[in-house]
Amino acid sequence: MRVVFAGTPDVAVASLVALEESSHEVVGVLTRPDAPAGRGRRLRASPVKMHAEEAGIEVRTPSNLHREADVLGDWAPDVVAVVAYGLLIPAPLLTVPRFGWVNAHFSLLPAWRGAAPVQHAIGAGQTHTGVTTFSIDEGLDTGPILMRSDPVSIGDREDAGVLLARLAIVGANLLVSTIDAMEGGDLQPAAQDSGGLSLAPRISSDDARVNWSGDVFEVDRWIRSCTPDPGAWTTIDGHRVNIGTPQAVVVDESASPGLIHVGKSEVTIGAQGGFIVLGEVQATGKKTLAATDWARGYRGDLTRAT
Repeated sequence: MRVVFAGTPDVAVASLVALEESSHEVVGVLTRPDAPAGRGRRLRASPVKMHAEEAGIEVRTPSNLHREADVLGDWAPDVVAVVAYGLLIPAPLLTVPRFGWVNAHFSLLPAWRGAAPVQHAIGAGQTHTGVTTFSIDEGLDTGPILMRSDPVSIGDREDAGVLLARLAIVGANLLVSTIDAMEGGDLQPAAQDSGGLSLAPRISSDDARVNWSGDVFEVDRWIRSCTPDPGAWTTIDGHRVNIGTPQAVVVDESASPGLIHVGKSEVTIGAQGGFIVLGEVQATGKKTLAATDWARGYRGDLTRAT
């Protein structure tokens, strides 16, 4: 089958590679335009674009598909495979390929429809998640289900970045299997059941601020769900500090929310019902450090996080 791949971040690259290595022909790639990144805010190509160009695949970077009616041009794909693309697909384009647009979504739909399914699954304390392929329609992740992966366990200390990296491999294999079955006429699309529906909207930087007055286990899950993107943070001594995945949770009903304790081998911050043992910490404009190294070199009031 002639396949166009649409994706943008690192997590999508595994699926592009899997399609290249399959029996199908990747005839083109759609990805988001180059965007400012890093301290210098220089334009940087997406990971998918960088890989595609290295592989010699033609790349197109429209900023808005509603203004690009002929974006597929002479590629003439049989199907468009989508993984974390980031642009809405207008209805007229959905019917251009004969097999439509197939999305690999990092949840077991209808759970966690939306832009941040892995983050919300961790934040909600789920023990398992997975990947679903479905045909894109005009709704938000509402199209008919094509295939589902087996459930994938969520580790007790796993953050969103680590879990996404694992799901990327699962999703890559599932996407190829879906297109294989599509070509062979072996798919039986199934409408999504309304039971178990949940939404996973994008998490903003403002959302990622840590609420230390929350339950300690909820605080731990929220920090892990926001790592690495958009990055959990708090303010200490009036300055913003990014908080990486905690090392552990210590249950202690005497804990005072937001109170910082610096020990010889660990740094903790109190929450409701216990302490968060910090892992890595990054002050604004500084490099990331182990929490003990950061605290050792801190000059200021290291008393309370807010």
